[in-house]
Amino acid sequence: MKRIQWLGTSLNEVREFPADARALIGQELRLVQNGLMPSDFKPMPTVGSGAYEIRVRAGNQYRVIYVAKFSDSVYVLHGFVKKTQKTAQADLDLAKSRYAALLKERKK
Repeated sequence: MKRIQWLGTSLNEVREFPADARALIGQELRLVQNGLMPSDFKPMPTVGSGAYEIRVRAGNQYRVIYVAKFSDSVYVLHGFVKKTQKTAQADLDLAKSRYAALLKERKK
C-alpha cells in the first residue's frame, strides 16, 4: 500500500470538511493507496500528467486533487469545496504549482 503525502496545506484543507465528507474522502484515498481508482473521479490534465480529482457529494461538493503515478506515495495536491459548475482557476493554479514543486523536488 502506498503512503499518502499531503502537500502544502492540503491536509488542513481536508480537515476542515465535515465528518461525512472526510470519511468519504478517506475511503476513496484508501482505494487509490491500494492501486485502484476512486468510485467518482476525473482526470485533471490541466494540473499535470497523472493528476486526478476525487469527487465527493456530502451536502456540498468536495474535491481532492491527487497524483498516484509514483511508486512510493499518493500525493494529495489540494482539497477544496466546489461552489460552481466550473472548478475555480485559483484551485487549479494551486494544485498545478504544488505538482510542479513536487516534480522539481523528485528530480533532486
